[in-house]
Amino acid sequence: MQQPTNNIMNILDTIVAHKKTEVADRKKQRSVSDLEARAAFTSPVRSLAASLLNPDSTGIIAEFKRKSPSKGFIKQHADVKSITSAYTRYGAACLSVLTDENFFGGADADLIEARVNHIPILRKDFIVDEYQVVEAKSIGADVVLLIAACLTPAEVKHLAGVAHSLGLQTILELHAEEELEHICDATGIVGINNRDLKTFNVDIERSLRMAEQLPSDKIKIAESGIDKIEDILLFKQNGFKGFLIGEYFMKQPDTPAAFQTFVEQLKAAE
Repeated sequence: MQQPTNNIMNILDTIVAHKKTEVADRKKQRSVSDLEARAAFTSPVRSLAASLLNPDSTGIIAEFKRKSPSKGFIKQHADVKSITSAYTRYGAACLSVLTDENFFGGADADLIEARVNHIPILRKDFIVDEYQVVEAKSIGADVVLLIAACLTPAEVKHLAGVAHSLGLQTILELHAEEELEHICDATGIVGINNRDLKTFNVDIERSLRMAEQLPSDKIKIAESGIDKIEDILLFKQNGFKGFLIGEYFMKQPDTPAAFQTFVEQLKAAE
């Protein structure tokens, strides 16, 4: 049964509204100068593009995610260091760490802990202000997510420019064909979310159709609903280089073992 479109969009609207209030509060607590003074701000940045384009890469962006607004807690007391270290050890191309606290149970501290790993880290959050981009670098992120559904094309261009000026890369996340206009020169990596925001249904065929409309110089990432080796092989055949997988691994009783097995099966199938 399809959920009413307005209810789902209201969730997104609620998250964005809360995020704007949250960012305003954070600005009062810590200035940009304070963020720039953190040790991580001057640390070397690891390239997600280079990681994904490496011929030996699994392409998997493995996510650390405690909860979601729709399903509640997935693994409330998960240990970020042990899980992200296992992801790294068994072949993740990149780590994705949720830092939104109110809706996803994350925290900046999670990403800071995950920084013990020497692979790219995506700060997974709802970026609505350039302050958050500076903040991302100050906690050790290499990549920030820009969600087209939350931003105008002009905002995407501006935020991507800020990110690049700091040495960070961006993933522009698209959910629908009308968001293709958000793509610009500064958005070199484009993620297509297989989950329709209007219905929450996963539709891989829709993602493949959208991918055909992307400029050929963009690195393509598939996001959401990926839980089978066959999904990754299909996306690879259609030119995708990255595969963001979060909930599938986190909901397994033994997340590290589940990830290790998945990677071994993927390598055997290729």
